[in-house]
Amino acid sequence: MFVLRRAVEADIESIYQVDKAVFTIPWLVESIRDDIEDKDNRIYYVIDVDDQVIAYAGAWLVADEGQITNIAVLPNYRRQGYGAILTRKLIKECFAQGMQEIFLEVRVSNQAAQTLYRRLGFTVKGLRKQYYSKPTEDAYIMSLVKEKE
Repeated sequence: MFVLRRAVEADIESIYQVDKAVFTIPWLVESIRDDIEDKDNRIYYVIDVDDQVIAYAGAWLVADEGQITNIAVLPNYRRQGYGAILTRKLIKECFAQGMQEIFLEVRVSNQAAQTLYRRLGFTVKGLRKQYYSKPTEDAYIMSLVKEKE
């Protein structure tokens, strides 16, 4: 059983620990704190399993565009659908808050994430050369446009 909920200040250290376990260059605790505290322009969700944060995702809201910043799931909990749950929740919230398009970057080698994003309707819009470091790698820019009502 899991709980999907909006992140709160008490989650900052747990989010940082997930970030460190998943990414070669984790965000600074201060950056995570700034994002969690900015409830008007940032959206962060966590998934708890047995009262432990095992995954999180965040997005920035800028004008009418959402920018998914991170989606991270602890390695022992991957391939159980948590990434998809978090991504769907961010999409729903971004569109509910008036965003017309959502963007994200993904490593060109990350086939699993690309497959998920395509399944959710994202398409490749461009390429950012040497976007990632450790290791240096290009990123696809992917986007999802809100359907006309």
